[in-house]
Amino acid sequence: MQLRTFSFIDSLQPQLAGFLQTVAAGFQPLDGQASLLVETAPGIAINVVTDVALKRTAVMPGMQIVERAYGLLEVHHFDKGQVREAGAAILAHLGLKEEDRLKPKIVSSQIITGVEGYQSMLINRMRHGDMLRQGETLYILETLPAGYAAIAANEAEKASPIRLLEMISFGAFGRLWLGGGEAEIAEAAKAVESCLGAMQGRER
Repeated sequence: MQLRTFSFIDSLQPQLAGFLQTVAAGFQPLDGQASLLVETAPGIAINVVTDVALKRTAVMPGMQIVERAYGLLEVHHFDKGQVREAGAAILAHLGLKEEDRLKPKIVSSQIITGVEGYQSMLINRMRHGDMLRQGETLYILETLPAGYAAIAANEAEKASPIRLLEMISFGAFGRLWLGGGEAEIAEAAKAVESCLGAMQGRER
């Protein structure tokens, strides 16, 4: 089994928490809760990860996504200690350390200023979060592995008053779409790059 993503979020920001509530099939996370995202390969291995986390701690599962290639688990709780303990239990069961995860990589990062109305319409039709207004700035991030898109979204929201449009944290690549003013998007992009760049892990 390969540990692809292992990321602890100390406090879910309001937009990310609200976004997860629109897409998570399990217990819905709330603003301010701590969260842990674990991604494995192959996907079927995530079932054992979920079993360990729920039997050893009081965390609640928001998402368990099982694909052929990759599996993703998100758990959360107001008690940060419970979330950290869930992570420790998972790592101990797998015989791994946090540093055995894959180091996040930014595959692509785009900033589009002065978005045209027809393009904002296309974005708005596919998003689960807020909407993009004509003339605003659009930020698109693609990460590898996919699970790191969530912590990128959280750090962007902490750093700048942007709007979360869409976030995909499972599959071959993670993707994040943010909207807002040009200066706010630039500040968010800087926070994302700093966060992902500082995380330790195995090189691919």
